[in-house]
Amino acid sequence: MITGHIFIATSLDGYIARPDGDIGWLLQRDDPSEDHGYDEFIADKDCIVMGRGSYEKALGFDPWPYDRPVLVLSRRLAGTAVPAALEGRVSFSDATPQQAMAQLAAQGVRRVYVDGGQLVQSFIRAGLVEDVVLSTVPVLIGAGRPLFGALARDVALALVASRSFPSGLVQSTYRFLR
Repeated sequence: MITGHIFIATSLDGYIARPDGDIGWLLQRDDPSEDHGYDEFIADKDCIVMGRGSYEKALGFDPWPYDRPVLVLSRRLAGTAVPAALEGRVSFSDATPQQAMAQLAAQGVRRVYVDGGQLVQSFIRAGLVEDVVLSTVPVLIGAGRPLFGALARDVALALVASRSFPSGLVQSTYRFLR
């Protein structure tokens, strides 16, 4: 069975980015001496599924930060060519989250890292997420792109673990209850 997993950071007031997509508030508070567990998290993931906004942000990093296949779900990018430097590592699709997970499962993918605000929201609404590692950064940015959007019903979660770091970052892992 294929499962979706989230590893993401928010400001204390629940935003993943400023209204214009800027994440400087997050990058400037990243303490390289702290191990927030990303390497451990990603180690057992077969694939990354992300939205267009996350993909476009990742294009600005040098080198490309991902060492496993990336599927970008985007109506705008679907049918366009992948940059030559990313051929064989990135693909574009306009599939729904359910369709994408079914296609990936048929390819033998079992554990998927889901990244990107709107995409995370759609995967949660579709019931395709197993757990979330949520890092809360001690800063209020006042406005921006929220991690969680409108829901048709309550979504129950169970706290699995929580830890704090000297920088003030608090990281909690939740399992989605069905």
